[in-house]
Amino acid sequence: MYVDILSVLAHRGPLKLTHIMYKANVNCSVLGEYLDFLLKKGLVEERKVKKNRTVYAVTQSGITVLKAFREIKQALPIAEEGITRPTPLLF
Repeated sequence: MYVDILSVLAHRGPLKLTHIMYKANVNCSVLGEYLDFLLKKGLVEERKVKKNRTVYAVTQSGITVLKAFREIKQALPIAEEGITRPTPLLF
C-alpha cells in the first residue's frame, strides 16, 4: 500500500486525501495511518493551498524509494506472475 500511495502521488501530483483514497483504493482510516508513516519517514509532505486546504505530495526521497521498489519488482517478478512458491523442506 505504501508503494501504491507513493505511485499515485508521483504520477498524479499533489492530491487531497479523498483523491488519494480513490486512486490508491484504500479506505480513509487506513490511509491516515499510511500517510502518517510516509510523512514521518519524509517520503510524503503536506502542502497548504487555497484557504487551508491540505494536499499531499511525494518528496524526492519518496521518488527514490519508489524507483528502488520498481527495480526490485523487475528483478523478482515471481509474485506478479503468480508462480507458486516451492514448499519448504520439513526435516
